[in-house]
Amino acid sequence: MILPAIVIIVIFNYIPMYGIQLAFREFDFTKGFTGGEWVGLKYFDQFIHNYMFKDLMKNTVTISLATIILGFPAPIIMALIINQVFGKRWKKTLQTTVYLPHFISMVVMVGLLNVLLSPETGVVGHLMKALGLGDINLLASEKTFVPVYVLSDIWQHAGWNSIIYLAALASVDPQLYDSAKIDGASRWQTIRYVDLPAIVPTMIILFILSMGNIINTGFEKIFLMQNPLNLPVSEVIATYVYKIGIISSQFSYSAAIGLFNTLINFIFLLAMNTIAKRFSNISLW
Repeated sequence: MILPAIVIIVIFNYIPMYGIQLAFREFDFTKGFTGGEWVGLKYFDQFIHNYMFKDLMKNTVTISLATIILGFPAPIIMALIINQVFGKRWKKTLQTTVYLPHFISMVVMVGLLNVLLSPETGVVGHLMKALGLGDINLLASEKTFVPVYVLSDIWQHAGWNSIIYLAALASVDPQLYDSAKIDGASRWQTIRYVDLPAIVPTMIILFILSMGNIINTGFEKIFLMQNPLNLPVSEVIATYVYKIGIISSQFSYSAAIGLFNTLINFIFLLAMNTIAKRFSNISLW
């Protein structure tokens, strides 16, 4: 049953790793992947000494950390709330409602943000005017770009990401809930002493995996939300690689940046896995 998944991973994740050598070569269309001159760490050095390096790292880490810090607890809280709903009908309705945004196309999502947050015609724009905040274009402001990105990401994915926590909660022995009732535990105490301990292992594993993407950001959404006014805070490594590699055709340089990004993520993943294993005895390996 897992053979198709293994084949897909090999084809799309492992075979393309052959192209990593582009990061160490002067790519030449006429000579193919392996025919270019070997230049070693030239492009890594070029990226690190690039005048945009600090801004790219700062923007990428800021957006990623904000997404993890605010976005990681959201599905946990969502799962705990859904688990406390007793009526089957209400529970299914709530689940369906919070899952739906996940299936909205990213292009449509950014289009909705543009419509809703427009200072002239958007609902949020009219609300801000009514509150006396003036005409603020939230998508064109450097101060509001990150909050808009993070909050919209939570709204879109928190419900869907809560499924794995709901699955963990479903494995809790019902006798524990009965015992908590007999002991006079309130709902909050039931969540604290029954639900949370049951999902801690899942939380740790998912947090380790999320740290493996510490300097990865969603390319599509950020690229679609970018405009000349918010570019100083919205230009991240992913969008820079696209502009350098695809638009400017600097394939070796963009490959080096992508590999640098992957190595940093891998180091964070190893570090967090080691820390989790030492303090909680729960880890990926």
